[in-house]
Amino acid sequence: MAQEQSIQPGGIETEVQQSGWRVRSPLYSWGIGVAAVMAILAASLIVWGPEMDFPTTVSTDTVGDVTLDRSLKDVTANTIDDSVDWITLKGAWLFDGISSAVTYALINIEAVLKWLPWPAVVAFLGLLSYGVGRWGLAAFTSLALLFVGFMGLWSNMIDTVALMVVAVVIAVAIGLPLGILAARNRTADYILRPILDGMQTMPSFVYLLPGILFFGLGKPAGIFATIIYAVPPVIRLTNLGIRQVAAETVEASRAFGASPWQLLTTVQIPMALPTIMAGINQTTMMALAMVTIASMVAAGGLGDDVLRALQKNQSGNGAIAGLAIVFLAIIIDRLTQSVAARRQDRLSVG
Repeated sequence: MAQEQSIQPGGIETEVQQSGWRVRSPLYSWGIGVAAVMAILAASLIVWGPEMDFPTTVSTDTVGDVTLDRSLKDVTANTIDDSVDWITLKGAWLFDGISSAVTYALINIEAVLKWLPWPAVVAFLGLLSYGVGRWGLAAFTSLALLFVGFMGLWSNMIDTVALMVVAVVIAVAIGLPLGILAARNRTADYILRPILDGMQTMPSFVYLLPGILFFGLGKPAGIFATIIYAVPPVIRLTNLGIRQVAAETVEASRAFGASPWQLLTTVQIPMALPTIMAGINQTTMMALAMVTIASMVAAGGLGDDVLRALQKNQSGNGAIAGLAIVFLAIIIDRLTQSVAARRQDRLSVG
């Protein structure tokens, strides 16, 4: 392959000729770009002057003898409003069905958890904490649950747990297949990556809007917002965990005649399970955070206590409710992390 290059006196490479094609260097491209920017700047200052505003008016409406300007923002917002109204009207049967199913699940979970005597719940979680984390975690779990109960927040904590359980189950049911698809299909990965980036950078309060639009105020709206907010970690870490499985292991399984399904279920998922569990842990924690914010759409739970304390400027009640949420988050985090760590230890030994 013939290759020629010309070097200026300063030793800076400006172009390379390779196989009959002349390729410009980055320095040359940057020079062209800077010149174009300066030309645009000069033209803008001459024609429009400094402090130039965007031309936001795109159309006019005539009402009688009065002409009203419509901005691009108004046109876009009205288009979105019309689309949402159409989706809400045509998809009412779907949203009503989802709302009924979610409400039914919440009612039954809350009923079961509230039926259980609190000493039995405290003892069970303390024993579970001892099994995965020994005495330190068991003592913290027991004392934290007693604090929540004696502060009169037990019922609201149950509501929060029920909301979080339903949201996490749905998020994991959606996230695991999408993560597996992204790990095994490059096109799906390319499509999902910018969507997940947008979901994770969007302010959490924004997710409440579609929940209200499609489900109205109440628990289903809070769960819908929570699912959208909490699902990205499990998708990303499932994708990452499967991709991190050693290529040698995958090739050896194929050499022994494993089908794609057998490869996935007996090799890739078991070896990626610690990473997948980390994703589920992060989804759970994000769900707890969003469920608390979802009290703004009447989702209930401990978030209601925080919201009422803020509205009435009751710093004491707000601090107590905040501590209850923190204790619940620590318990869930430590339990799920301990389970993932034990799984990792078993894989390391094996």
